[in-house]
Amino acid sequence: MANAKSGMAVDDECKMKFMELKAKRNHRFIVFKIEEKMQQVMVEKLGNPEDTYQDFTNCLPLNECRYAVFDYDFITTENCQKSKIFFFAWSPDTSRVRSKMLYASSKDTFKRQLDGIQCELQATDPSEMSLDIVKCRAL
Repeated sequence: MANAKSGMAVDDECKMKFMELKAKRNHRFIVFKIEEKMQQVMVEKLGNPEDTYQDFTNCLPLNECRYAVFDYDFITTENCQKSKIFFFAWSPDTSRVRSKMLYASSKDTFKRQLDGIQCELQATDPSEMSLDIVKCRAL
């Protein structure tokens, strides 16, 4: 089903891989890309369960927009092991204006397809999604 605002459809694989990340923890992260010619959001990259946050951030292109989810494991101040699923809207300043507009107009509709997201970060620069920021948002 296409998004009325941007005309974007969401590939079924996006929802399926997200469910695997959430329920089975088969993936540490998923990077999603809008295929403009197909007018569809697709899975671009899957992270292995043992991948780090650094591995994840290294997968994001420096001058192209992406959506991504990351399963962040952490220990609470009460010493409990927890995890939260973060949604990232990556829109670097160096990306094309058309691309930024397309990702911005499709974000909310796409995010609603992924049931179970607990935190959201929007970033235009790597410093806006540093591990310290993720840690603060998780707690």
